Amino acid sequence: MKRVGIIGGGQLAWMMGSAARELGVELLIQTPGANDPAVSVAKEVIFAPVDDANATAILAQKSDVITFENEFVNIDALLKLAEQGVCFRPRLEALSPLLDKYHQRCYLRELGLPVPKFVNIPQQEEEVGRSADLVSNTQLGFPVVLKARRHGYDGQGTFIVKEPSELDRKLNSASKNVSGYLLEEYVPFERELAVIAARSTNGEVMTYPVVETQQEEQVCRRVIAPADIPERVALEIEDIARTLLNSLQAVGVFGIELFLRADGKVLVNELAPRTHNSGHFSLDACKTSQFEQHLRAVCDLPLGNTAMICPSAVMVNLLGYENSQSDYTDKRQQIEQIPQAYVHWYGKNESRPGRKLGHVTVLLDSQNRDRTMEIARNVESIWYSK
Repeated sequence: MKRVGIIGGGQLAWMMGSAARELGVELLIQTPGANDPAVSVAKEVIFAPVDDANATAILAQKSDVITFENEFVNIDALLKLAEQGVCFRPRLEALSPLLDKYHQRCYLRELGLPVPKFVNIPQQEEEVGRSADLVSNTQLGFPVVLKARRHGYDGQGTFIVKEPSELDRKLNSASKNVSGYLLEEYVPFERELAVIAARSTNGEVMTYPVVETQQEEQVCRRVIAPADIPERVALEIEDIARTLLNSLQAVGVFGIELFLRADGKVLVNELAPRTHNSGHFSLDACKTSQFEQHLRAVCDLPLGNTAMICPSAVMVNLLGYENSQSDYTDKRQQIEQIPQAYVHWYGKNESRPGRKLGHVTVLLDSQNRDRTMEIARNVESIWYSK
């Protein structure tokens, strides 16, 4: 029996639980909180911060392979463990160019992949004061997107800035804990897209159907699978995924977010070296979920079939909208009454605005965007009602 150590104990690790049981895999978790979702599915838990390399050394002694639920790790410290023979999948060299968003952008550009125009912001205080000049000199223009280089997710650390004075205010009030920012051009996209891709130990790459993601306040609210896009665009995105994973020699599942402009041009937005919110639909709508696929890859098992079992599906995130201790049982039961709806509740004991508490996937008998949006709005009307 394979023993897989996972750094991180949130819902992404928790959703590997059922697949682990089916594959005969034991999960060992490194996470700081006793109430973290994955604690309930773990064979053993090491309670420690995810960037505690000493705790990871203990995890490694108990595991055949170590993988990641999130990217908030200390790569330099983990490299010492890798030198001692600890098996990380994906390998640390695949993570290194991705954890800092500026380095990630540079890596994508060096591969010749399409990305928005971007520039690093020097951390010297005198340069920050001339940030408007930096925008002008690099021909980015306003509005511009300001991004924290590390630890940004679900819209955190990302700001759309409309004028020079606002940019300087953001930089001057920036947290001292933020390790730098970059500026990107604002892309007036037609749609946001994403693809989940997996690579095995022998280099086989498989992709899931390209999906449309819909964000509100820079947090994903809905995912429509498959995206209603020309075949040319889908094939281009699949090729981008193969290029990336093969270049990184990665093993495991990666999530790739993209912009589709009105002129049909595709730009890579961000790359996540792990299972991803845009792939949650696969739990119910695909022959192999992204979570099973990730375990298959890191355990050196054959990759599974990524085909959908229905013509279409919509996933809706159940986000916190208040500060509460409620588990929202009544609302979840109402949503479950929607035909072919599957509710996944992460077991978090505290709600706060914007926190991901669960998701629902509804399987659909046809690919009809109007009908899909009607169902999504129905789910949200139940969930966000007072």
